[in-house]
Amino acid sequence: MHRKQLTVLFVLLVVYALCAFLTYAFFTDELAAAAGMPMPDMGISDAVLGLANAGIVLVVYGILGLAGYWFARKLDLPGIFNEDGNWRGWFFIPLLLGLVGGVAVVLGDLLFAPVNGFGRFPHPAFPISILASLSAGIGEEILTRGFVFGLWGLILNWLLKRFNGRTAALWIANVIAALAFGASHLGTIFILTGAASMADVSPVLLVETFLLNGIIGLVAGWRYMKEGLVAAAGVHFWTDVVFHVLWGLF
Repeated sequence: MHRKQLTVLFVLLVVYALCAFLTYAFFTDELAAAAGMPMPDMGISDAVLGLANAGIVLVVYGILGLAGYWFARKLDLPGIFNEDGNWRGWFFIPLLLGLVGGVAVVLGDLLFAPVNGFGRFPHPAFPISILASLSAGIGEEILTRGFVFGLWGLILNWLLKRFNGRTAALWIANVIAALAFGASHLGTIFILTGAASMADVSPVLLVETFLLNGIIGLVAGWRYMKEGLVAAAGVHFWTDVVFHVLWGLF
């Protein structure tokens, strides 16, 4: 049982590491264009930079992934994937939710653009948008759903244990992870707007960032509880495919 779970986690990490390598080895110019600023000169080749980032991914997210799996086992959650489930739960439901979520984010972006003081969010150039969607779908879910959700779920479940509050503990942890997911995008907001602090960012833009990302985070967290990390990553990935890849092409 553990071997299957850890094997799937390892595959996810390898895919993420490969995306990191390809992004930094071959698409540094596109990264700089997306960030609106030149990449700093590291004094090394792009290939070495890609390998370094791939190594960081394997080590850092490997540790976070293992910790998240341990939390999931303590909480009696599926972990990396639900071994009692099937392709419907692992793939098709996340695909459907991701497509709907992606359309919702597109509509939300269009709705907020005239009033957020910034406009519509930019998208990575194709094909780096696919690599970015894969990287975010795996890396951010390991961090927010696997680690943050799991850590707070464990703490809250312990605090509410005498009240049989496991369900409440899990949903509060889901909300915390969704807020953390929204907050993880603030660095991008600062880069795009040139803001030096939260006070420099339009309150409407902050609401948009937390609301749109928070909704997707809650849905991903729900599927994480039902089917595991693979399903949560699927929701995230397909949402990004609709918003950043398909909508980005238009």
